[in-house]
Amino acid sequence: MDSLALFGLLWAILRISVPYVMAALGGTVCERAGVINIALEGILLVAALGTALGAPYGAATALVCGLTAGVVTSLLYGLLVVVFRGDQIVCGVAIFMLADGLSRVLLKVVFGSTSNSPRLDALVGSGPLWLLGAMFASVILLHGLFHHSVLGLRLRAVGDKPAAAQALSVSVLSVRMWAVALSGLLTAIGGVYLVFEQRQFVALMSGGRGFLALAAMIFGGWRPVWGAAAALLFATAEATGIFLQARGLLIPNWILQSVPYVLTLLTLMLRGLLGKNHSTAPLSLGVPRL
Repeated sequence: MDSLALFGLLWAILRISVPYVMAALGGTVCERAGVINIALEGILLVAALGTALGAPYGAATALVCGLTAGVVTSLLYGLLVVVFRGDQIVCGVAIFMLADGLSRVLLKVVFGSTSNSPRLDALVGSGPLWLLGAMFASVILLHGLFHHSVLGLRLRAVGDKPAAAQALSVSVLSVRMWAVALSGLLTAIGGVYLVFEQRQFVALMSGGRGFLALAAMIFGGWRPVWGAAAALLFATAEATGIFLQARGLLIPNWILQSVPYVLTLLTLMLRGLLGKNHSTAPLSLGVPRL
């Protein structure tokens, strides 16, 4: 492999990694506060849809619409599971199903198609590079938040021992809703990036990245840096498959598409073996607030 091809592969890995990493970071924030976030896939999809709907009015409007859509969707999830104490798994799946149905309806109403939008030429520019930079900044900032700030201490306390945190006058409800909102913002960056990168919205374009990000988060031990590193593994698998096909290696498409999911099973099995006696999962993960 020549140096130019290697550089192309590494660049492809970075480009493909953004939705994986941002969703993994979003899931980490939410679950550190004790809230299981199965809604990541739906948030990615709604953020991508919001970006496409705002694109005709310019790239800046598309960015704002995408981020807003992601945060609002995440807050809806938080309302269901934190305020009304709904089942976190069921509500997360419901958010994804709502996102899928809503995206198809709005695609039909706005663009006249239930499968995809037209090419969004207004998104041509350096948007993906800025969002790629936001990914690296988010990893660093979250690491600092968790380990070097009062907010991070409160977030981890609420996720581990909510009763003790409540006794110390820390509002479990407020901290968890704040974590859910931040989770939505981080995940929305991944959804926005998908549309900026492809310059088009396609139904179900999240492609399971939100669910794979959950596996990356678990394999990374609910820590931002290691979760991001694990997410890079899935991006590497996807980018390598595309690279090999481009180099003329005849690999059936179904095999390439199954690689990230096989990798998910392997990483979860490995995580189960390595963390069997030393789990780093928040102690009150999935437990409703007091």
